[in-house]
Amino acid sequence: MATATSTAIRAPGATPLPAPLLYLAIGLVAGAVIAFQIFIMRVFAVGSWTHFGSFVVALAMLGFGLASAVMALAEGFFQRRWRAISTITVTLFGPLMAGCHVLAQQNPFNPIFLVSDPVQKWNLALNFILYFVPFLSAAVFIGTVFLKSTAIFGRVYFADLAGAGLCGLLVLGGMFLFPPENLLIVPLLIWFAGGICWLLWIGSRGGLIALALAGLLAVGLQFVLPQAANLTTIAVSDYKGVSYARRFPDATEVYASHSPFGDLRIYQSSYLHFAPGLSDNAAFNIPQMPSNAFLGMYIDSDGPIGIMRALPAEQTAYFRYLPMYYPFLIKEDPSVFVVQFGGGISTAVALASGAASVTAAESNPAVLAAMDAPVVRDFTGDLLGDPRIEMVPYEGRLFLGSTDRRYDIIDLSLADSVGLSSPGGFAISERYAYTREAMATYMRALEEGGVLSVTVWNKEEPPKSVLRLYATMVAAARDVDPANVANSFYVSANYLSTATVLYKRGGFTPEEIAILSDNSYAMSFDEVYAPGMMPPDEASTVLAEYYEQIFGTGDAGLPDPGDPLLDPALLNPGGADPLLDPALANPAGGSPLLDPLLANPAGGSPMLDPLLGVPEPSGPQVLPATAVGRLAWQALVTDTWSEFADAYVFDVAELTNNRPYFAAYVRPGDLTKTLDRLELFQDDWGYLSVWATLLVAGIAALLLLLLPLVFGWRTIFSRYPGKLGTLLYFACLGFGYMLVEVGMISKFILALSTPTVSASVLITGMLVFSGLGSLVSERFLDRARTVMPFVFAGIGALLVGYSLFLDPVLDWIGTFPYAVRLVFCLLLIAPPAFLMGFPLATGMSWLGRLKKNHLFIWAWGINGSFSVIASAAIPVLATSFGLTAVVQFAGAAYLIAIPAFFAVLLPLRGVLRAAAAG
Repeated sequence: MATATSTAIRAPGATPLPAPLLYLAIGLVAGAVIAFQIFIMRVFAVGSWTHFGSFVVALAMLGFGLASAVMALAEGFFQRRWRAISTITVTLFGPLMAGCHVLAQQNPFNPIFLVSDPVQKWNLALNFILYFVPFLSAAVFIGTVFLKSTAIFGRVYFADLAGAGLCGLLVLGGMFLFPPENLLIVPLLIWFAGGICWLLWIGSRGGLIALALAGLLAVGLQFVLPQAANLTTIAVSDYKGVSYARRFPDATEVYASHSPFGDLRIYQSSYLHFAPGLSDNAAFNIPQMPSNAFLGMYIDSDGPIGIMRALPAEQTAYFRYLPMYYPFLIKEDPSVFVVQFGGGISTAVALASGAASVTAAESNPAVLAAMDAPVVRDFTGDLLGDPRIEMVPYEGRLFLGSTDRRYDIIDLSLADSVGLSSPGGFAISERYAYTREAMATYMRALEEGGVLSVTVWNKEEPPKSVLRLYATMVAAARDVDPANVANSFYVSANYLSTATVLYKRGGFTPEEIAILSDNSYAMSFDEVYAPGMMPPDEASTVLAEYYEQIFGTGDAGLPDPGDPLLDPALLNPGGADPLLDPALANPAGGSPLLDPLLANPAGGSPMLDPLLGVPEPSGPQVLPATAVGRLAWQALVTDTWSEFADAYVFDVAELTNNRPYFAAYVRPGDLTKTLDRLELFQDDWGYLSVWATLLVAGIAALLLLLLPLVFGWRTIFSRYPGKLGTLLYFACLGFGYMLVEVGMISKFILALSTPTVSASVLITGMLVFSGLGSLVSERFLDRARTVMPFVFAGIGALLVGYSLFLDPVLDWIGTFPYAVRLVFCLLLIAPPAFLMGFPLATGMSWLGRLKKNHLFIWAWGINGSFSVIASAAIPVLATSFGLTAVVQFAGAAYLIAIPAFFAVLLPLRGVLRAAAAG
């Protein structure tokens, strides 16, 4: 190994230093790059509304693309001065990570205003540049090492991939030790170790001194300067829930934890209330709310997830005014399953409503640890310790799909915390708990006559996410019991608050419908659907009016969706109705709207009897959102949904495991119509931004590809045969690999539940096993013509197979303890990842053998540039065609690379094949 190394890069002095130092250096620096990517994703998750995964990957890959373009044009310069260039770039990488991050966090970028405030586009560009610079420095270092290692590229590439993958696991472990604002210490330590290895290998004592000073500078920039200058290292948006909590005068943080499962914080304040969908009529019947009744739990700054104080029995009447109380009106002493425990509100409602037993699932171990912490346990009266409660420490849908137990009530209430599609929310995040497959699982887990209750936020005007939910639940019901679909649902909504869908296995009886309807009337909820209900007269024109409002020239007389009087989220995006905030009603004490003491405990229940003081609903007028909901349900139960969906202003297709997104409501054909009215799409900015990212990434990547050709065609590439085939080959590899990596991250959330863990495990597994593949590929270089077609065919077959049959395997894996799940997922990704390590290493090694040095470094850039395009294209492909299609497109890319591979093997003009092979 040392002999092979000396033919590529020779350290100064008579005897080269051991080759392991070279491999450690490249592996650790590549690991620092991956660690920095994951760190930036965590920063965006905590500080903003999205992890900007595609954005971060594109930054890194563009850095590699630009580095390769410059190096391809100045290959001789980099060959001659590789020691100085590598020393400078590896030394600068650490201070650039720290300095650029601190500067970026002082940049007032707020993505919620990205489509309405032109300044935010410049702020986004500044963020892009600041986070791009460190990646460029690392890319020049890695490219320089690659350029000098053509003879042993397979081994160096193995070190690059394996080091990056293993360091991804280090970051995952570091999340347990360091809060997000200090997590940068992990990539800094990895960088520093890599820099030492490199400078020892090349024998640069001066470089070691410079590296030590750079390390001190990096630490100072990240940990000393912010405290001295009162700078923030993670700027949390003013519009995230935790920012509201921190501004309450009496807010106190009572619990905090950090892990790969999120940065979790719990606050206590008299201003915190969590009354999702509470009937407005509560104000007439509940005199006073007990003070300090709620804690607010925030995960990655999102929330609040309400945690309710233990209440005496006489005060629990508060729960009767919540929409999740509906199923308890018709079920006595039920066995209840809570799909997502969260802060325990649904569990508390079930216990207070007479549930005989409650089984609750919670996939986030950080939430369970918080609920079991002494301060929270004392506050809730040890809710988890109640003997009627059984906890399931993984996804509720996975438990119900693997058990023979059946339940009278299954509850899925507000599992999304602050909304299915909250403004600026996780627009392209996977919601597997709401898919058609998940809903069918819940329905099958019901006892005969059992009720599935789903309550979600409903703050959109025109409605979008709730219509998609309706379509999903009806599609699932047709899978489970097609004969009773029309009689199996009851739906109510509280305008611009919540919507509740009830499904009863076997269908509702007329008596049960009467009870539910009376409750809706008593609560002043809108009855959206009941068996036998006819759509209102207004429904005949509402579809055209909504289209005119969004894409026409007028508003058609409909409510302004941006009116704060109509949208509580605009007044209090933290999730609570401003009418329920004691700061607005009774600052000195509790809110009189939320006290669970009944006004008439001795007599009838005013919430169920409108004659006992509940005001008459204000006239027969039907709001457009209610009218369109009723029209949607008529289309669903009469099997004319396709006509309704085609006529509706937004795409409201059902959710499936293949397309698990409450996002992508704007149809691709309507994208150009949004450009002059972006202010109407504030809650769709996440989806629109992925199209903008794809456009920008595509242009940038193509420019980087063309740069070497334009300036070096005659002097460099004119004597290189097979240029187009080589371009196609490495483009397919970059595009296909990234599709698999990011597409599988989305898929593996089925088993791992948390995007951060899924990303870390998939990145680690892909890189380590691909690195092993690249190492093994050296043994087959001389037989590449015959072996590589079989490798490509194997990759294609595995990817197609995974795209079709992966879901049930992941569902099965998801029922195991978490450590076992991690092992299974790593083993599952190993076969395709191992084979995917062959193509790039083989292609680059042959370019090195054939002395195509300019093409060698350009090919590396082609791979990175098309990785940029793929990373930006994945959200578009996933929301438009599904995750299955993403993986299948990747398989197709590898199959296309088969004929292109032979262009890579063409020798330079005038050079004998035998000489090239030797």
